[in-house]
Amino acid sequence: MNDKEQTAARPRRADARRNEVTLLEAAAAAFVASGVEAPVRDIAARAGVGTATIYRHFPTRADLIIAVYRHQVEACAEAGPALLAAAPSPYDALRQWIDLFVDFLVTKHGLAAALHSDQAGFDTLHAYFLDRLVPVCTELLDAATESGEIRSDLTAYELMRGVGNLCIGAENDPHYDARRLVGLLITGLGQGADRFRGDQEVSGLRRRRR
Repeated sequence: MNDKEQTAARPRRADARRNEVTLLEAAAAAFVASGVEAPVRDIAARAGVGTATIYRHFPTRADLIIAVYRHQVEACAEAGPALLAAAPSPYDALRQWIDLFVDFLVTKHGLAAALHSDQAGFDTLHAYFLDRLVPVCTELLDAATESGEIRSDLTAYELMRGVGNLCIGAENDPHYDARRLVGLLITGLGQGADRFRGDQEVSGLRRRRR
């Protein structure tokens, strides 16, 4: 391939990637609104393309759901450092990141059903999810702990698991506001910081008296 052909190929590849991202973001929005069984025509309408374009990129619904899953994992992973750099405080960065994580979880809960009997495929994606997001959440928690904004006796895995449990079934129950409960959990982390330090000081005094 000569230089002219290479120059022409690069924009096409960039355009193709942008088009794919547009499809994935449209699908993610449709999944949040209507679940992973959202009609392909609705996803196509959100993306401003025809349904044939969706099927050309993602031949099956499972292909589309897995691609959305991976796309959102990467978006969550990349958002962590960006929020730490831009937010007013590490605690604010953590709160904003958890909001993104909740959005992601709404689509994640339909993954197992979409893959049907492909348990190995589901396990592989779950391992990928943990490998990418636990370190990001750990960085956010450590920063908020070091700043004295939250209590320090919680691991990233525990927090993510707790948020995940609060979100289970939320997409099927209009009377259940998982985001509000998650917000209370994160608020409690901050309010618990002073109590946690106080308990530690009391415990230290008791040990010294012994």
